[in-house]
Amino acid sequence: MQRAMGARMSDTWSLLVGRVTYARFWDYWPKQPPNPVTDAFNRVQKYVVSTTMTDPLPWAGSTLLDGDAGEAVAELKMQRDENLVIFGSGALVRSLLRDRLVDEMVLMIHPILLGSGVRLFAEDGDELTAFDLVDSVTTGNGVFVGTYVLAKS
Repeated sequence: MQRAMGARMSDTWSLLVGRVTYARFWDYWPKQPPNPVTDAFNRVQKYVVSTTMTDPLPWAGSTLLDGDAGEAVAELKMQRDENLVIFGSGALVRSLLRDRLVDEMVLMIHPILLGSGVRLFAEDGDELTAFDLVDSVTTGNGVFVGTYVLAKS
């Protein structure tokens, strides 16, 4: 898992999150003792997609992207030459998939059955978005890490 995430969290990445994930991360990461992961989250540029939050955002390096998520992220992708990494933020991911703004997904499937929860991929008839598996690994504790890129066709 560290290899897959470390490949995307180089010096040239930014964090892209929705309101809920931002609030959870802000409540956790700034309070953690210094270590490479904490330092990365605290120093990285953070872009927050929200229609209900207002500036200024409390976490250093945070920029609010208000308005239409697809338009804001499309503009950001044109302006920035870096990885935009999303952790969680299922509603944001679903909206970006609809707009074909997700180039790559790293899905980590843990061998745990929870019984219920929020689906990442909704059953509401959204348009199919095709991805190709380009890398996969199963960790020692049984986590499947699959890397998918947006299909060319």
